Amino acid sequence: MKLMMQTTASAVAGLAYFALTLFLPAGTWHYWQAWLFIAIFSACSLLPSIYLAVTNPDALRRRMHAGPTAETRPAQRLIMCATYLAVTALFVVSALDHRYGWSSVPTWLVIAGNVLVAGGLIVAQLVVIQNNYAAATITVEAGQPLVSTGLYGLVRHPMYVGALIMMLGTPLALDSYWGLAVVIPSVAMLGARILDEENLLTERLPGYREYRQQVRYRLIPNVW
Repeated sequence: MKLMMQTTASAVAGLAYFALTLFLPAGTWHYWQAWLFIAIFSACSLLPSIYLAVTNPDALRRRMHAGPTAETRPAQRLIMCATYLAVTALFVVSALDHRYGWSSVPTWLVIAGNVLVAGGLIVAQLVVIQNNYAAATITVEAGQPLVSTGLYGLVRHPMYVGALIMMLGTPLALDSYWGLAVVIPSVAMLGARILDEENLLTERLPGYREYRQQVRYRLIPNVW
């Protein structure tokens, strides 16, 4: 019951965050692209969370324990603070773009952006289902197994692949080309997080050093 209440509270807080970062800078509630984005984001986040609450509450608790203050590594606290700022800037710039008409994204591309958002979120949720220790913080727990099959057999950080797909789709879903420029620092923060995380995993997760030799790419096959 407590976990479900936390999940509900997190969803409400997320809606309030979207109201402040999208509708306030847009200067209107008549922003159908934002409403569609929120609906897609909420459905692809809340429904899997409910599923995990019923089938694997420990995995959901790991995902709920998030944010800069939840990190144990100083570098990750800084990275997460910068990431939150970059994501907020992405929403605000996209909303301002919509408000002032700096660019205009055709409806078909708005829909495509939402498809990317949904796809990215689904990939991230599949990772949690496959790896119950895929937490929102950088940590290694006692007895944590190394997962090297499924999505982890393609790249070493499939959850961040989902995040990258979602970030690329978000500005388009929100009717903004200018928002794509803000994705660049967000991707930089993602790369910094991955590099620091790999240092920890190599030190503390048995078999991870060998896994790095087996699966050579972190995020994008044949690229990085």
